[in-house]
Amino acid sequence: MVRFPHKRSVRTFVVRIASALAASALLPAGGVAAAGPAAAAGLTQVSDFGSNPGSLNMYSFVPANLPGNAPLVVALHGCTQSANDYYGHSGWPKYADLYKFALVLPEQPSQTSPLINCFDWGTPGDDDRGKGEALSIYQMVQYAEANYHVDPSRIYITGLSAGAGMTADMLADYPDVFAGGSIDSGPAAQCSTSGITNASCTSGTTTRTPRQWGDLIRNSDPGYGGPWPRVAVWQGSSDTTVNPAELTYNRDGWTDVWGTGQTPSRTRSLTGGTTENFYDDADGQAAVVTFSVSGMAHGLAVDPGSGTDQCGTTGTYYLDSICSSYYTAQFFGLDRTGPAAPTGLTVTGSTDTSVSLSWNAVPGAASYDIYRDGTLVNTSPVTGTAYTDTGLDTGTTYRYTVAAVDSTGTIGDRAAAVNATTEAATCFTDDNYHQVAAGRAHQTLGEVHANGSNQDMGLYNTYVTHTLRETSTGSYVVVDGPC
Repeated sequence: MVRFPHKRSVRTFVVRIASALAASALLPAGGVAAAGPAAAAGLTQVSDFGSNPGSLNMYSFVPANLPGNAPLVVALHGCTQSANDYYGHSGWPKYADLYKFALVLPEQPSQTSPLINCFDWGTPGDDDRGKGEALSIYQMVQYAEANYHVDPSRIYITGLSAGAGMTADMLADYPDVFAGGSIDSGPAAQCSTSGITNASCTSGTTTRTPRQWGDLIRNSDPGYGGPWPRVAVWQGSSDTTVNPAELTYNRDGWTDVWGTGQTPSRTRSLTGGTTENFYDDADGQAAVVTFSVSGMAHGLAVDPGSGTDQCGTTGTYYLDSICSSYYTAQFFGLDRTGPAAPTGLTVTGSTDTSVSLSWNAVPGAASYDIYRDGTLVNTSPVTGTAYTDTGLDTGTTYRYTVAAVDSTGTIGDRAAAVNATTEAATCFTDDNYHQVAAGRAHQTLGEVHANGSNQDMGLYNTYVTHTLRETSTGSYVVVDGPC
């Protein structure tokens, strides 16, 4: 965390640097946010969540009757804000109650950071894996796993402005922890190594290729190869604090990591002048989505009201447009009530025409659906935790995932996909006499038949020639053509 050599009052500090570094520090010029509402019932401070090297505060909201293995959402406030402020304005408690997930709200309490209450998304000592604020936030996740019994495979993170910058870093630092995240009006992951006042990371002037943005993500946890978190990016088109180009930079890095390319798979229009672009993975599921809100300035998009798709209250940096928390919750899959995604999906074997899979059992699952390259392949319910897919092409790579299905027919989230390659076919071309001599066929009363399939190959002599393909050990079929 960046520290200054002597104390200044908050007002003097903000006036002195806000106008020059507003964009880079994620605070509009001239502004200190209004205080948030009084803490709502249920928001609780936790003081013993770990060693807390980043000196953060932890608050949590656990809805009544939270089921076991519920999801967890970590929500990070912006500069000049607090956990209580974000809790009261963002709309996240509404969906925690509605969809039954735990909510953790870290808080940056410092009054002497580059700007007050800013998460330090730009200093390696605070935003790298295992260090400073990043480690403190991870310790909060560990606390929630141990004490709220949340599902380790359904942990998500979201944040606004400086909180969005830290969200991007956390997704890159801990891709093995977070299933998804939402970056709301913030810079791209690991853009800065010189603190949060690095204007090039918020002004839209940074020039990096998608591969370079992707490398910053990959290098945050060296050696990790996936699966990657699914990522949403929100941005107002009239934001003068975080340039709208930052949406592109965030998109470029995460689509590069996913290997989807930067051309949308599909697009839809939402309320509030919002355009949503989808970037689908190989299974046809959205790996990255972007939400561009026309005319919105710097802040979190909210839409006060009682509708299911309405949330939040307006205030400083909470802007009346669209309920971003609702659409983010949908993207995370928090509205789905089906079984959890299977874990441990593994390729246990393959032949030239088949692939065998296994996975761990899911509580509450009545059966499982198996998907090959995004298409359902089983024609009847699979009640066990293993499956063999047959009739495949030889020497071909396929992508598999599995979803649990409960007794009502509700399909849960899909497991992290795995790739499997069938073996190249082994064929033997020879005359019937030598096919028998090699043990690939047998003869009875002068007629030759392929071992295993027992296909008729004709007379037992050196004049009739066939090509046999081995389908399994000691079993052959006549192909008499390309193997």
